[in-house]
Amino acid sequence: MSAPALSPAARLRGLKPGWISDPKVWRTEVLAGLVVALALVPEAISFSIIAGVDPEVGLFAAFTMAVTISVVGGRRAMISAATGAVALVIAPLNREHGLGYLVAAVILAGVFQVVLGALGVARLMRFVPRSVMVGFVNALAILIFMAQVPELTDVPWPVYPLVAGGLVLMVFFPRVTRVVPAPLVSIVALTVVTVAAGIAVPTVGDKGELPHALPVPGLPDVPFTLDTLTTVAPYALAMALVGLMESLMTAKLVDDITDTHSDKTRESIGQGIANIVTGFFGGMGGCAMIGQTMINVKVSGARTRLSTFLAGSFLMVLCVVFGPVVSDIPMAALVAVMVMVSFATFDWHSVAPRTLGRMPAGEILVMVVTVAVVVATGNLAIGVVVGSVTALVIFARRVARLADVTSVTDPDGGQVVYSVTGELFFASSNDLVTRFDYAGDPDQVVIDLSATHIWDASSVAALDAVETKYARRGKRVEIVGLDEHSTLLRERLAGALAGNH
Repeated sequence: MSAPALSPAARLRGLKPGWISDPKVWRTEVLAGLVVALALVPEAISFSIIAGVDPEVGLFAAFTMAVTISVVGGRRAMISAATGAVALVIAPLNREHGLGYLVAAVILAGVFQVVLGALGVARLMRFVPRSVMVGFVNALAILIFMAQVPELTDVPWPVYPLVAGGLVLMVFFPRVTRVVPAPLVSIVALTVVTVAAGIAVPTVGDKGELPHALPVPGLPDVPFTLDTLTTVAPYALAMALVGLMESLMTAKLVDDITDTHSDKTRESIGQGIANIVTGFFGGMGGCAMIGQTMINVKVSGARTRLSTFLAGSFLMVLCVVFGPVVSDIPMAALVAVMVMVSFATFDWHSVAPRTLGRMPAGEILVMVVTVAVVVATGNLAIGVVVGSVTALVIFARRVARLADVTSVTDPDGGQVVYSVTGELFFASSNDLVTRFDYAGDPDQVVIDLSATHIWDASSVAALDAVETKYARRGKRVEIVGLDEHSTLLRERLAGALAGNH
């Protein structure tokens, strides 16, 4: 008997995620979105200053990026908005050519990201080693903390007890209840104290004027010519690559924290769509925001797209409707939140003496290099690339040492058998040619490769060189034991590579 057909209402219920009807999830997501929105305001304004644009350009970008990526992104609960890395990339373009060219670059960067995402650039994340990931996380924590230092220097003395009070609240309030996020309690409490007591400390309003209306879509104010394209394209490509790198690394970090999998290809394309939308609304573009994502996921416990959507939505509501109230929030409250995020983000286990004592020296070096480059450049993407290249070099050197050659000569002296073990690739095959006794060996030479694998043209060229050297002495070489892949590669390339000596 066939199952009864489901009604349209029942089918719709089956498509809805389970959390839709869970009040606890709604409470967590709504409050998390509010905390993130409050933390986004000064960050977006700061990045606007870096890019050399009005504060509303960064705030509009934070709004459109978060709302758009909540729908099209591949990583639930991750926050995307205007970021410092993107601001640094596009600041020179804005300085030299103006806001219209910056907006055009944002749209083109989004197009590049969509194309790169469709081509599968997200698959490159599998080549990022764990030591680079740990270095990335620790460098991120250091950068978050360093970004708070300017807010703690040359400020009125009440700032320091306010920051300390905020930290104490966030440490101890969760022991009372976790219904309301401790960062939100801290922000509200410190704002009430400063306003009620009339304490003069730097506030969010000191960062810049908040927008009074929603952004309006439109085309960038640039001539649509080939000259404009050649001007913005290099900046757009750099922004696309930096944005994708930070977003994919952040997605991987959230995957680890939540023990869930995200669609990196969808996230890559989603970042592009979000930047295209942001550009048409006059925003400065952006990518995943690691600090705000940590507030959302790790501190507030958000797990769905709702928190991301509400973070962007609340941001505009706070600016447009509650601008005067938001302007009164002391920066000390937000500094305390970010210091707590920095502390929670840092992987303290990775630097424990017991852990360092067990880790290979190469792994420690890769982690240190990643952290050092990120902190020195202030760019997470550069640190990840340098760290990954360092890891690849160390790996290549380590694997190259595993390749070995041993020989056994028949008792009658008529034949010698060389056994090659390990992996043959460009690093290990370079000295392969030197491991044979061309002058002293008998006329029949067998090279047994059953315990190895040929990975590249360099290895085929090395074997060709060995055969050539024996052939010049009138000796015959027989290569045996090749697996299927190695056989096919050698058949395709043997004798066709120049430079055999």
